[in-house]
Amino acid sequence: MLRRLVSRLFWACSRWKLVTEPAPTRPTVLVGAPHTSNWDFVLMLAIAWQLGIDVRWLGKQSLFAGWRGPIMRRLGGIPVDRADAGRVVDEVVARVRAGEVFGLVVTPDGTRGANEYWKSGFYRIARDAGMPVTLGYVDRTTMTTGLGPTMELTGDVSHDMDRIRSFYADKAGFTPRRRTEPRLRSETTPD
Repeated sequence: MLRRLVSRLFWACSRWKLVTEPAPTRPTVLVGAPHTSNWDFVLMLAIAWQLGIDVRWLGKQSLFAGWRGPIMRRLGGIPVDRADAGRVVDEVVARVRAGEVFGLVVTPDGTRGANEYWKSGFYRIARDAGMPVTLGYVDRTTMTTGLGPTMELTGDVSHDMDRIRSFYADKAGFTPRRRTEPRLRSETTPD
């Protein structure tokens, strides 16, 4: 209740507009892209709280150090040890298979700088857990943010990524110069 109230206040005062498809009705991997600013986190929480989505998100382990740890976990954070990032895929899949229901927010373009490729963890988690992918976005050129379509992945990585690229083609992110084109290192097999 408090979260929904906070989100309504945010949208009432913000220059950003929430333009979204309905919230997914089952556990999903929520792709947060383009991820170009720390403000993406605030927008993600505002979207999730407005739509009533219980979210989990992956963050670098240093975000969970000291006093920030309990706060980040309370906001849905799951720490990722970058030296063993593959372990988090197994952990998330185990949570889903154990019956935990949530939307997992993943920023496949990694940190807030322009990278050459997206990381494929979102794809592997969705396939391994049998979850659909919901495309979330931020677009500074239109000052809109929200959720796009929810799609089932086919296992044909190139085909699935073409659909994802098509959706993000006109989405610039909060800081457009930091945008990463949606592509995996190898679109024949997730890296």
